[in-house]
Amino acid sequence: MQKDNLTTLRIETIAQSHKALGLVKPKHPLFSILRFEDMPRVNNDARVRLIFDFFHIVLKKDCPGKLQYGQTPYDFDEGVMSFFAPRQVSILEPGDVLAKSGWLLMIHPDFFRTFPVGKKIKDYAFFDYAVNEALILSEDEEQSIDSLFQHIEKEYHLPIDTYSQDVVLSTVDLLLTYCNRYYNRQFITRKPKHSELLNRVDHVLNESVRNAAEQGLPTVNVLASQMNLSANYLSDCLKHLTGQTAQQYIHEKLIEYAKDILVTTELSVSEIAYQLGFGYPQSFSKLFKSKTNQSPLAFRASFN
Repeated sequence: MQKDNLTTLRIETIAQSHKALGLVKPKHPLFSILRFEDMPRVNNDARVRLIFDFFHIVLKKDCPGKLQYGQTPYDFDEGVMSFFAPRQVSILEPGDVLAKSGWLLMIHPDFFRTFPVGKKIKDYAFFDYAVNEALILSEDEEQSIDSLFQHIEKEYHLPIDTYSQDVVLSTVDLLLTYCNRYYNRQFITRKPKHSELLNRVDHVLNESVRNAAEQGLPTVNVLASQMNLSANYLSDCLKHLTGQTAQQYIHEKLIEYAKDILVTTELSVSEIAYQLGFGYPQSFSKLFKSKTNQSPLAFRASFN
């Protein structure tokens, strides 16, 4: 069998990124904003693992091909946004081409380390979403985002003064706030598709709980992997559908399964704990009581 060669390319600075794209040095060492239409067309004929040491905020328009959103492919007729945190791994496939238009904003963590947005950006889960969980913008949303990118671009090309960093970062802060808002809209408008996802989650989770004795306690990462989703995206999706995070949803399923066993069998608490994948019975009892305000034995006794 032929081995699939994969080259790793680590980009530590924004200047290195400009060089790799065939562009002149950035005007600022810690941040840069580019238009896809201004980038040289690069033909890629190899698989490359890309690792960047800085944030990427990307708006793609008029990109060849389709975006796979969950189980549904979408044309790039509307703007599509992706977000990448430092040291995330991206795979560039042979034949991949740049979008015909759009924006690429690169920001090194040192640029906003002492600013409020430096703390806020860590709370935006969409920086850990997978590519197929991108933000698909409506026409009005795209116009709003475009105007913010244009504002950042204008500031980028002005001479640096005392206010430059504040102006750029306040605009980036507003940009991310809008993106967070639009992601919430996307969860709501795609609720029918997400309801199908919830059915799949329940099926996978029920199987995991039934096999927990052999496979161990179900975790968010394992569940997300089985769903072909990132853990953060799955958790955010469940939050919108059920009001619970993925971890809370898993715990609820475990407790419901435990209740059935307690009422319908004479298994001891220890046996039930091990059957559900808990390493220690005390951990199971603690979780059960935190969710029901009763110990497992007290719950069983209430049915006798």
